[in-house]
Amino acid sequence: MRLKNDETAMRNPETRLDRFDRVAPIHASDDEIARAVADAELPALLTALAVITGDESLLADELKPPSPSMTARIAPQGGLSAEAQAKARAAATRALIRYRDAGCPEPGEPSAQLLDRAVRFMIKSGHDECMDLLRHELNLPVDVGAPDWSVADFPAAAGIRVAVIGSGFAGITAAHRLRQAGLDFTVFEKNSEVGGVWWENTYPGCRLDTPNFAYSLSFAQKQDWQQHFSQQPEILKYILDVVDFTGIRPHIRCDAEVCKLAFDEARALWRVSSRNKAGQETEEDFHFVITAMGLLNRPSIPDFKGLESFKGRIIHSAAWQDDVPLEGQRVALIGTGASAFQIGPEIYRQVESLSVFQRNPPWMLPTPTYHDDLKPGMQWLLRHVPSYGRWFRFWQVWIGVEGRLHLVEVDPQWQHPVSVSEANETLRQECLRTLEAQFADRPDLLPQVTPSYPPGAKRMLRDNGTWPEMLKSDNVTLVTDGISHLSEHAIHTSDGREHPVDVIICATGFKAADFLYPLQITGTGGQDLHTHWDGDCRAYLGITVPGFPNFFMTSGPNTGVVVNGSAIFFSECQVEYVLRGIKYMLSHGHRAIDVQPGPYVDYNAWIDQGNTTKAWAVASVSSWYKNRAGRAAQTWPFGLLDYWNLTSGFDAAPYRFS
Repeated sequence: MRLKNDETAMRNPETRLDRFDRVAPIHASDDEIARAVADAELPALLTALAVITGDESLLADELKPPSPSMTARIAPQGGLSAEAQAKARAAATRALIRYRDAGCPEPGEPSAQLLDRAVRFMIKSGHDECMDLLRHELNLPVDVGAPDWSVADFPAAAGIRVAVIGSGFAGITAAHRLRQAGLDFTVFEKNSEVGGVWWENTYPGCRLDTPNFAYSLSFAQKQDWQQHFSQQPEILKYILDVVDFTGIRPHIRCDAEVCKLAFDEARALWRVSSRNKAGQETEEDFHFVITAMGLLNRPSIPDFKGLESFKGRIIHSAAWQDDVPLEGQRVALIGTGASAFQIGPEIYRQVESLSVFQRNPPWMLPTPTYHDDLKPGMQWLLRHVPSYGRWFRFWQVWIGVEGRLHLVEVDPQWQHPVSVSEANETLRQECLRTLEAQFADRPDLLPQVTPSYPPGAKRMLRDNGTWPEMLKSDNVTLVTDGISHLSEHAIHTSDGREHPVDVIICATGFKAADFLYPLQITGTGGQDLHTHWDGDCRAYLGITVPGFPNFFMTSGPNTGVVVNGSAIFFSECQVEYVLRGIKYMLSHGHRAIDVQPGPYVDYNAWIDQGNTTKAWAVASVSSWYKNRAGRAAQTWPFGLLDYWNLTSGFDAAPYRFS
């Protein structure tokens, strides 16, 4: 099915996003089709077939997935009973055979009524308030998030320039939407290639821990993912394809790190200073700045006592060095977070010894398919059924709308030494049962790997059994005592033990609380943004800060989703909101936009109150969710619909204009 581009996009002939939607005609036999359907994700397949064939019997009530609430696991096939699954497979097989026999005609544009019925088939009843959000994520038959205006509509827009800082998912989104609006823009990228964290992170085992269909852009929905949780090379290739297909490559300047931003009040312009690899600085003026630097992009390496005396190699997971020898080496892996969970199982078989230094054990979500390829039949269907990948992405998005948010809500009446509610305890017990089964043969390890804090207080990790398998290996040691200091060839712990080591791998996270570090940003009156924040980053909608006009952020303070949704959804909301704000300014003849202190303060009070109702606020365990003062400065405490409602339109009331 080909997306109908909006009028603005049609003026960009080199935009080729429909490549992601292309499928091959079906020449398979009836039996081959039936075998493929046996591997299908049925709710998405039924919906895709109903839309391309017009056969609404595929959306019968008896085939509607009940979508039970998520706990540690997600109900297969949306919770359909075995009987309903059998009926669904039979119906889908018949529909595919009819579609093949008709010559696999190019689907026409589906009616709004059919699309809405299809959406309602896939979601729980009684969620009409989510429909606009879900239409945006489905993105059929038009690109819903595209700007509904262009610079040609506003004579005053001539010459306006926008600087975008960063070329990860958020920066690419900003570039694509700016290009659709016809604005002049430059993307500054400090690295030698686009991709952000997916270009930088090349450590062994690097992959997604969010289902990969949901972790993709609404305007560039890839059909042919190979795995459930794709590895770094496939994610990076997807990003590179998006850059090429959208035609934004000529606007991207690599090896250009923005080091200073200064607002010129008299001219309502930002002076942008960037530095190339040779250290030469260039200054340019832009009317607007959009930062797309992310939260997790500056590695945090602990300042160990004796660090300068260590004679071995020290590397951070986010700055991997391929020339570091691991074969036969004594290796220390510091940290047990997401990157450590991926690195450890990949390297432990090749090293002489692996010492895993753990501060707090993570809660693990049972995910048997974490490293698996999609089933062969599923891959075949994605290659041959128009928009099947789009509906499967929609299915993953829908599951994430609620996600596990209800499981981390604090119940003030609940009395328990660890969990924060009955639902949270249900999740904890489910995870505990998995741990107990995995370590039944190593009861000595079980207390060390069992968290003493509520699930959801820290990032929960994907578990397909490889981490427990690694910890139980003869050459692996789990160290739970704190590190006291380093010597020439060892790490010393607080219990007085010496751990000989040749290579130290720091899987110690990022400077998430130091948002936009080390970029120097000077707003009105000469005020410095980092001084203004004083280590406690805040923003209105996570996008704007008083005293910094025409300055917009993506992935800003308190927009991190940790138990529902994906960062890409938030980035798209933020970019589209910024485009609406620019349109408002142009239509009213304004030169500058600045959020007012009152709405800024009120909004952040609301955010802080919301965070106090979540497990990560009441737990004492450390995490990147909190800043040095203990405030949850990174997390969004509400549902996806709440943020959608705040950003899907532009309200001028909180702002002052000049």
